[in-house]
Amino acid sequence: MRIMKGYLFGVWTLAATSISLTAMAAPLGLPPVPIPADNPQSPEKIKLGGKLFHDKRFSSTGQVSCATCHDAKKTFTDSPLRVSQGINKLKGTRNAPTVVNAAYFHKLFWDGREPSLEEQSKDPMVNPVEMGLPNHQPVLKLIRTDPEYVKAFKAVFDKSGDQLTMEEVKKAIASFERTIVAGDSPFDHYYFGGDKKAMTPAQIRGFQVFMGQGRCVSCHTVEQDQALFTDNRFHNIGIGINQMQKDVARLADTFLKAKTQGGNVDKAVLSDPKTSNLGRFAVTDALDDMGSFKTSTLRNIAMTAPYMHDGSLKTLKEVVVHYNNGGVTKKGDRVNDFLSGGIRPLNLSERQISDLVAFMGALTSPEYAKSVKTAKK
Repeated sequence: MRIMKGYLFGVWTLAATSISLTAMAAPLGLPPVPIPADNPQSPEKIKLGGKLFHDKRFSSTGQVSCATCHDAKKTFTDSPLRVSQGINKLKGTRNAPTVVNAAYFHKLFWDGREPSLEEQSKDPMVNPVEMGLPNHQPVLKLIRTDPEYVKAFKAVFDKSGDQLTMEEVKKAIASFERTIVAGDSPFDHYYFGGDKKAMTPAQIRGFQVFMGQGRCVSCHTVEQDQALFTDNRFHNIGIGINQMQKDVARLADTFLKAKTQGGNVDKAVLSDPKTSNLGRFAVTDALDDMGSFKTSTLRNIAMTAPYMHDGSLKTLKEVVVHYNNGGVTKKGDRVNDFLSGGIRPLNLSERQISDLVAFMGALTSPEYAKSVKTAKK
């Protein structure tokens, strides 16, 4: 069977690979892509999902699509924006994470408020600062009446008219997103392929820091035969919440009261920066999750600046320095009361910091390497 393997800079690429209801082949360094049993891949479904992903008509202004914040030419982010812009250039509160390798995430969004790519895909359309639709009816009207969509949905799902629901839309978009997978980096060739010349001496030293004194591997996992560079968990690393420590109790109480009265979490966290900084607490109501956010994958990280959930750190060096300081961006500042236990000063030297940044540059997949070189000019 032939499936859509990837979408890069507007070019569709077909490749032969085996597929089952549970997994799809992946490049060097990555495990098979998990595929839900109720949403198997097919070339037609992937192509339909790509069309939906890029359709600006699913926004209230007709100017914003999923691809606006997840642009293939920008490693499926909207770099260099600190936080994303939606309709009428409204600014949200969070930095757009890359869609690359999101197929491996156990939960979606920075706070993990959705359990799958399918469920995640529906939210931006009706968020007032993203795509701004009042509800999903405009989407359904379009796919039920547009001749190209009518034909495509009939071919893929054997449904038309009122039989078509958001379930089919979600499944198609998620199927497309599961093809956006990238490994095969210099690191992969060095570590999994056995090519000891694939990384530079500085990158090799940086990898040693990553695995050792830097303790980065504790959350950005590397296994014997694969490396997702994320533990798929949530941690308070001192970003955002450090600047609002005096307000946490009041904000948490206000948020919980609004939530019990039917407040929409998706809208709340993208509308108010301080509410956004509550992190996973806004989803679970658990104090242990206060200020916690999902561990980002480090793959292609050199191309996705700025960093952290709020885009507050401009460079990878700033990120490393923050960790080196033990969870504060400015050395000597007070850490927040909810800081994850593993976050403590690393005592890295300037050379170690530089080497660690160099190593993260070795995590760039070849399809994005050209863009990284361009970005550095």
